[in-house]
Amino acid sequence: MPSSPSVLVSLEGLQKTVRSRRGDLHILKGVDFRARSGEVTALLGPNGAGKTTTLTIAQGLDRPDSGTVRLLGEDPWHAGAALRSQVGVMLQDGGLPPSATPARLLRHICSLYREPADMAALTERLGIDEFSGRDIRRLSGGQKQRVALAAALAGRPRVVFLDEPSAGLDPVSRQLVFDLILELKQAGLAVVLTTHLLDDAERLADHVVLLREGMVERSGSVAELTDRTGPTPVHFSVPQPLDSAALAAFPSGLHLVSEGPSAPADCTFRVEGLTTPDAWADLAGWWRDHRIMPTDVRLLHRSLEEVFLEVAP
Repeated sequence: MPSSPSVLVSLEGLQKTVRSRRGDLHILKGVDFRARSGEVTALLGPNGAGKTTTLTIAQGLDRPDSGTVRLLGEDPWHAGAALRSQVGVMLQDGGLPPSATPARLLRHICSLYREPADMAALTERLGIDEFSGRDIRRLSGGQKQRVALAAALAGRPRVVFLDEPSAGLDPVSRQLVFDLILELKQAGLAVVLTTHLLDDAERLADHVVLLREGMVERSGSVAELTDRTGPTPVHFSVPQPLDSAALAAFPSGLHLVSEGPSAPADCTFRVEGLTTPDAWADLAGWWRDHRIMPTDVRLLHRSLEEVFLEVAP
């Protein structure tokens, strides 16, 4: 049997307050989350929710006022080189020296590790070779992102923090990064990422943590947060408004909702309550009996973006 994922990042009860001209600003108010091996954990939230502060504390770059932080079983604030060599960090702005070339920078970073990654294979995989001799200051935002990702993986980390890994990437490069992240997951790494591209989080994440005003508003799998464990509503459109006789005869065990501004005269509807094959048969029978031929029928899951908008102020 495969072993269960290990908790490689653990934050419990994080509190963080900073002083400002307007008084104390409570950045974190009891944040808890865990990131496990072989899983992608997405930390999401509106601007100012506390994502950056949470990650800097998790990486050992800042200290909480209270709470417990464990990175690979240790307090990262007191971590030595042995722990830090097992952690990769990719910042959104890259933190890359502008006068260096990708080739020279990545060679230098690899020289700092006893057993570095196969950088030649990684740069080829990420399409860095085509601009590896160009100064970093002359690279596009997406090119810098790819270099920053390669740098984060240079030491073969067990945990990798990725800040907006697909920001500024064209569709082809974005897919390359997606594939690489999924391979890291399959290799047993704990991947912690932040992104404003909710489609990316929905596609990649095993676990999602939604922050709002320094607190965990919701957390769980994408399926749990979007209620995908329950019945999925069916949306259908018809070429003309439904007559009153058809509406009155709608199956009693189901719920019909007009999605237009002029219900019930609109031509787009949502059906809720389709929990059994018999319920589907009732819907199809209603269409048949009233000569209703839908022009469009869709199963639409609730999206992670909808959940995010509920959380965002």
